[in-house]
Amino acid sequence: MNPPRRVFLSLGSNLGDRQARLRDAREGLVALPGTSLVATSRIYETAPREVEAQPLFLNQVVCLETLLSPSELLAAAHRLEAAAGRVRAARFGPRPLDIDILLVEGHESADPELTVPHPRMWERAFVLVPLAEVWSFARGMPNVDVPRLARDLSRRQAVEVVGSEAS
Repeated sequence: MNPPRRVFLSLGSNLGDRQARLRDAREGLVALPGTSLVATSRIYETAPREVEAQPLFLNQVVCLETLLSPSELLAAAHRLEAAAGRVRAARFGPRPLDIDILLVEGHESADPELTVPHPRMWERAFVLVPLAEVWSFARGMPNVDVPRLARDLSRRQAVEVVGSEAS
């Protein structure tokens, strides 16, 4: 059996009870077989990107340890999104729940179904600012100064703390 891997996931919601959606996502992820929660960032409110005519998002990053493969984790994330009412219609459109796999310990992939590291994470303050809070739990990840990148990006893209769910 393979040892558990650390993974970082971005959680987002801009429809319905956004706080509850993030909480349910965290609980659903931790309930997956062979999966435990290592750390969570605080919750941030951010403006939508790409398609701006939609409600504000709440975003958070979680660090998990899991025995699941990246593809198994992606399938589980899609099930959690669907359970929250997500219908994959318009790209970058409003959604009750969005779960993105950002980084997986010791794993890189250019597969279009699951590209790791996430291809747009380095240009998104709503990902990097919460990721910087839990980056100390990284192992087997790219050698990147995430806190510095987050500081630089947050000067151009507003992120506001709205919840103290960090652990």
